[in-house]
Amino acid sequence: MFDGFDMNKMSQMMSQMQEKAKEIEEQSKKIQLSAKAGGGLVEVTANGKGEVIDLNIDDSLLQDKEYLQILLISAMNDVAKMVEDNKKSQAMGAMGDFNPFAK
Repeated sequence: MFDGFDMNKMSQMMSQMQEKAKEIEEQSKKIQLSAKAGGGLVEVTANGKGEVIDLNIDDSLLQDKEYLQILLISAMNDVAKMVEDNKKSQAMGAMGDFNPFAK
């Protein structure tokens, strides 16, 4: 049933995957993703890990709390989606590097 199954090769592959995951996590800190709302009145910037690293709010919004809240929610949701899409893209790219059937 396990003829030709090489545990050493599997262990090596797992080790490589762990190293690649660490590398991707470090790269994620350097990636910046930005989302705007209200035609640019609000801009949220996050890194690839999903940490908000910058927030810009146009002064004209400081008098309209409800509108500001709506725009902040919109921009934050948009940047969160961008972060998730980026993570999925990186994961798919990393998986392409590991072909268990390659000799």
